[in-house]
Amino acid sequence: MGRNSKSKGLSRRQFITRAGTGAVGSYVLFPALGKAETKNLSDNDPQQKYLLGDNPLSLSVNGKNIKTKVRGNTTLVELLRDHLNLTGTKVACNNGECGSCSVLLDGKVVYSCHMLALDAQGKSVTTVEGLMDGNKLSVVQQAFIEKDGLQCGFCTPGQVMAATALLSKNPHPTKDEVKEGMSGNFCRCGAYPKIIDSVLTAAEKLNS
Repeated sequence: MGRNSKSKGLSRRQFITRAGTGAVGSYVLFPALGKAETKNLSDNDPQQKYLLGDNPLSLSVNGKNIKTKVRGNTTLVELLRDHLNLTGTKVACNNGECGSCSVLLDGKVVYSCHMLALDAQGKSVTTVEGLMDGNKLSVVQQAFIEKDGLQCGFCTPGQVMAATALLSKNPHPTKDEVKEGMSGNFCRCGAYPKIIDSVLTAAEKLNS
C-alpha cells in the first residue's frame, strides 16, 4: 500500500482505543466471575471438562475467589484461558521462554504456561483483564496505546504485565532498567523502542 493510500476502515490505533478489549484492554469476558465473591465452576461444560480432575483448587483471580477441581497437569494458563475464559493471557512458545503468557502471582510476574494451576493454590493471580477498573484502562495499558507500544499485539498483554510488575517495584526506572526489567518478554515484531517508551511514559504518569 502506498504512503498516500487511505484505509477505508479503522486504523490499528483507532481500533484498539475504541474497542478497549483488544491486546491491551482484554476486558473480562466471564461475567459470572465479576458477580460473585466465590465461584464454584461446573463440570457440565464439555469445553471445560477435559481440564477437570480430582484435585481441589482454591485461588483468587482478579480479586475473585475461585474454587474448582483440576487435573494434576493442568497449567495455570489453561485454567485462565480455557476454564475461566480470561483469554487476554496469550500462549506463544508454551515453553516458559517468551513471556506472552505473563501474569502476576502475588504481585510477581510469572510465566503462566510454565507452572501448574495447583501451584497457585491459595495465591492471588492478576491477569491483564484485572488491571482494568471497570471499562477504564490502567495507566500502563493506556501508555501502550498512546506510544503505540505494539505491532501485531499478541505479546502485548504479557508486556503490559511485566511493565506493571516492574513499575510496582521501581517507580522511577531508567531506560536501561526498563530494558533489564522487560528482558523476559520477547516481541517477534521488534517493537522494543516503542515498548520502552510506553513503560517510561507510564512511569511519568504514575509519578505525576
